[in-house]
Amino acid sequence: MTTKIDPITPPLVSVIIPNYNYARTLRLCLESVRAQSYPNIELIVVDDRSTDDSVRIAHEYGADVTVTPTNIGAPAARNLGAQGARGEVLFFLDSDVALAPDAVANAVELLSGDPAVGGVCGTYDAEPLIRDSLVEEVRSLQLYAWIHGGQGDISTVYTALFAVRNDVWAEVGPFDPALRHSENADYGHRLSSRYRIVLSETVHGRHDHDDTLRVLLTKMFHRARMHIPLYLRRPDFSGGPTNGLRGWATLAALAAVLTAPAAALAGPWALALPVVLLVVSIVFDAGMYRLVVQHKGFWFALYFTAVWFLVNVTVALAVFAGLGQWALSAHFRQTYDAPLAATPRSA
Repeated sequence: MTTKIDPITPPLVSVIIPNYNYARTLRLCLESVRAQSYPNIELIVVDDRSTDDSVRIAHEYGADVTVTPTNIGAPAARNLGAQGARGEVLFFLDSDVALAPDAVANAVELLSGDPAVGGVCGTYDAEPLIRDSLVEEVRSLQLYAWIHGGQGDISTVYTALFAVRNDVWAEVGPFDPALRHSENADYGHRLSSRYRIVLSETVHGRHDHDDTLRVLLTKMFHRARMHIPLYLRRPDFSGGPTNGLRGWATLAALAAVLTAPAAALAGPWALALPVVLLVVSIVFDAGMYRLVVQHKGFWFALYFTAVWFLVNVTVALAVFAGLGQWALSAHFRQTYDAPLAATPRSA
C-alpha cells in the first residue's frame, strides 16, 4: 500500500550520511544540510570507523551520530542509519556531496506529487566540490553530462543523492550490504519493479570526485563487471546495453586498441582503421564531448578525450571479464538473487 505524503504539513526528512575518513568534505556536506530551505530535517551521520576527525565534526553540526562496530561499507552504513530514522522521507547523502539549498525541498515536492513515485535521485553539478586534479574535472563533467542527459524515469538509483519514502523503504527492503560496487543497481532494480524512480536536476549538489586515474579506472572496471548479471537479465536497465550508443562507444575504443598493432605492421593505410574506430567511439557519445568543449574549451576537451578513451577501454575489458565470470560462475549469475545479509548494529 502506498502512502501519499501530506503536501501541506512538511514531513520530517531524515538526511542519512554514511562516512568513512571524509573529514575534508564532511564539513562542507553538513553545512549544506544545515543551510537547506526545507524546515523539518533530522540529521543522521553513520561513521564507519573513521580514523580522522569525522566524528568530532559531525557532533559539531549537531548530527545524531552512530559509529559502526567495524568498517562495514557504505550500503550497510546507510541501512544502519535508516534503522533509527524517524522521518517520513529518507534522504541518503554521501559525505563528499554538498547540496544545493533547495535540494531537500524539491525532493519532497517530487515525492509528494504522485504516490507512484517511490524514489527521487539527484544530479551532480558540472564543477567538483573541491578541485584537486584534471582527472577530477574529467569525471565531474562526464557524470554531469551522463546524469543530466538521463532525467526523467530511471531504473537505477544514485545513492549519493537519493530520497525515498519511508513506507516504500520498509516495503522494498534495505540496500544489499554485500554489493559495495553495485548496491545502487540492485536497489534500483527492486524499487523500479514497484514504483517510479525520478531523476531530476532540481535535486543537485557538488561532488568531490575521484582525483587520480588509477582510482577512477579501478572503480569503473569493478562497477561495470558487477553490473553484467543484471544487464543480461534486464537489458533495458538504466545504463544497460540497449540504452543508446554509449555501450558501442566502449567497444569501439577497445577495438581501436586491438587493431592498432596489426595495422601498424600492415602499413600507413591500415592505420586508418584504429583511427576510424576512435572517431566512432567519440561520435557515439558526441553529446558529452560537445558539453566538455562548451564548458572547458578545445584544449581541455583533448585531454578529456584521452582520459575517457582509457576509461572506455577499461569498461569494455570489464564487460568481457564479467561475461566470462557469468559463464563460469553460478554464484556470479545469482549476484542479484541472494537474500540480504543482516546489517550490523552500532557500537
